[in-house]
Amino acid sequence: MQFKYYHNPRCGKSRQCLAFLQEKGIEPELILYLKNPPSFEELSEVIDKLGINPLDLIRKKESIFKENFKGKDLSDKEWIKAMVDHPKLIERPILISENRAVIGRPKENVLQLID
Repeated sequence: MQFKYYHNPRCGKSRQCLAFLQEKGIEPELILYLKNPPSFEELSEVIDKLGINPLDLIRKKESIFKENFKGKDLSDKEWIKAMVDHPKLIERPILISENRAVIGRPKENVLQLID
């Protein structure tokens, strides 16, 4: 099975989860989403595979969130657009298979897709 991995190499949790996957013999396709942000359609598809609301994928401790979005009541489409415009808001890491996705926090969450 082929996997994609939304990765931020500067994030310790993202690096730990990637190492965990590699220990399990999995070399996912790395998506450096901060350098190459997903399109609205791509991110919508990831959210569908995660089975969550867009707001649940937002990193609420990020300064971008606190300064621009905290306390706002946005639609799902508006939250997705915010993440596309500000990819730092996207929770990481995310492991994606053909039909499903999981957030790798804690890293053991990825076992749901690989076992």
